[in-house]
Amino acid sequence: MNVVADGGNKKTSRVRVAVRLRPYMDKQDEKGEGPCVRGLDSQNLEIINWRNATETVKYHFDVFHGEQTTQQQVFLSSVKPILPHILTGQNASVFAYGPTGAGKTHTMLGSSEKPGVIPRAVQEVFNLVKAKDEDEGWDYNIDMSYMEIYNEKVLDLLSPSAQDLPIREDKDKNIFIPGLTRTTISSFSDFDKHFVPASLNRTTASTKLNQRSSRSHAILLIKVVRTERSLPHRQQTGKLYLVDLAGSEDNRRTGNRGIRLKESGAINLSLFTLSKVVDSLNSGTAIRVPYRDSKLTRLLQDSLGGSAHSVMITNIAPEYKYYFDTFSALNFAAKSKLIVNKPFTRETVAVPVLPVKRTREDQEAGGSGNEPQKKKQKEERKSEQDGSSPSAHFHSLSEPSVMDRLIALEKLMMSCQDKDRITMLKDVAQSRKEIQELKEKQREFESKALLLSRLAREKSSTKEEAVFKNNTAPLQRKQSNPTKPNKQQAVVQPLQVSQLQPLQQLAVCKKQSVCVKKKEKKLSDQVEPPDGKENAENDWEFQLETSVLELSRQKILQVLNSGSLKELKGLQQIGDKKAKLILGWREIHGHFTKLEDLLKVEGMTAKRFSSFMKANILSAMGK
Repeated sequence: MNVVADGGNKKTSRVRVAVRLRPYMDKQDEKGEGPCVRGLDSQNLEIINWRNATETVKYHFDVFHGEQTTQQQVFLSSVKPILPHILTGQNASVFAYGPTGAGKTHTMLGSSEKPGVIPRAVQEVFNLVKAKDEDEGWDYNIDMSYMEIYNEKVLDLLSPSAQDLPIREDKDKNIFIPGLTRTTISSFSDFDKHFVPASLNRTTASTKLNQRSSRSHAILLIKVVRTERSLPHRQQTGKLYLVDLAGSEDNRRTGNRGIRLKESGAINLSLFTLSKVVDSLNSGTAIRVPYRDSKLTRLLQDSLGGSAHSVMITNIAPEYKYYFDTFSALNFAAKSKLIVNKPFTRETVAVPVLPVKRTREDQEAGGSGNEPQKKKQKEERKSEQDGSSPSAHFHSLSEPSVMDRLIALEKLMMSCQDKDRITMLKDVAQSRKEIQELKEKQREFESKALLLSRLAREKSSTKEEAVFKNNTAPLQRKQSNPTKPNKQQAVVQPLQVSQLQPLQQLAVCKKQSVCVKKKEKKLSDQVEPPDGKENAENDWEFQLETSVLELSRQKILQVLNSGSLKELKGLQQIGDKKAKLILGWREIHGHFTKLEDLLKVEGMTAKRFSSFMKANILSAMGK
């Protein structure tokens, strides 16, 4: 779904503030001082200045409702003008504010003889929907939710329980309450059937100032969704919040104790946070508006500084004992009328999802067609590392992955547009050419490997073999074992000088010139000193008894075959790296049959082996 805003409804909307002055309750105050506040006209009123009783403080609001104003007049002048907005996908909010005992619940709920704002607003919504022309092509659906905020807990009044419901915000900055009951209503009688029992679930109690004081904030949510019958089936959602706030209380006058005192503290805290939100919005320089500091301001976030058409009805009392509560309420109302909201239409449009063509291999692999490119590159690098030996390298040149990519490329070519086929054919031709070049290189490398292997075997029959004696195996291509991984196939002895020297000797033997014979003699003279030195170093073995030497060799062989990493590192000239190489060789090839097999371990040359044997045998004899 794609959320769009109506470009024609980006105008700002200021919070409309109406003040309602209730009549005296029972009789005038005992001192006979008269009212502390009075109205001047339909928009202005004045209140006595508590610093100087001979002066008054004047206030100007959008509407002032005097003592004789009826429920019908309050609804028509303050609430009815904003209701049509919810049928066009915009939000509206009406909430009553004021001290306890000032008549907020009477303004919002009223009685059966004098219904208040809530029943009249719901009835008007149904009238507006009914008045819509059937030819407009829209279907309307209306549902309701009813909740209260009691001691900073959000409770469902339609389905009473002790569960505290969370408040969430979706990706479009809309506030919602998961788990809150939503009941579809089709008429006002249907609404009344659900609303009246739910209102009895609201928490109320008696105080010294009010026989039936609201101990919680009540919020009624009416949601209107209209859906277009024809394509593209647009859907517009409008919400109407009807809020009856609990009144601020002076516990010295209400006489609250125990639970009533705790309730009063929660009410005053939420109303204080509401005042901070208004101050932050009016300052224009606030970095953060404290909506999240209370559940009440979180729910009213859309009504104050948000995207709703908002009306605040401030209820005040004329008695002097309410003077400071009335004075504070008027100051709060004066600040609230400066808040500017930005309503817009919430409309959703279904976006068609285009199917993506995939190859048969991708479908069989479970949707691997969208595999990231980095993962493919990683697998290619891994396969290259595994095929580091010459044999594995030859096989890697003809891996089926190249052919698979070529087949996938051809299938892609067949599914693309005609204008792209020329380019795709060029890519296919280039891929075929690269494959052919790789095959030619493979054949060239195999022929060279066979030649080197043949020369190495001929070297063993020449007389010069004694001069270039070496215990390592001749260079030849290792046959790949399909039962072992490529890394095990890649263990090949490093190419040494002694393996290349027979090639030079063969070349010398074929040419019967005097110059070459002199070079051959010179080369043999250069090689003799290391042999002589090696023979000199090996003289220490003839100085030891045969039994002692054989016993020492058996101990070393036993450590090599069954020793742990720590025991291997205990041998002379064997470090951590060499010990791990010995363990790896042992896991692949099995036990060492003789000590000379140690030369097959990577990095172990004849000179190092001789030094290793001397150091370990002498060390064993010293112990």
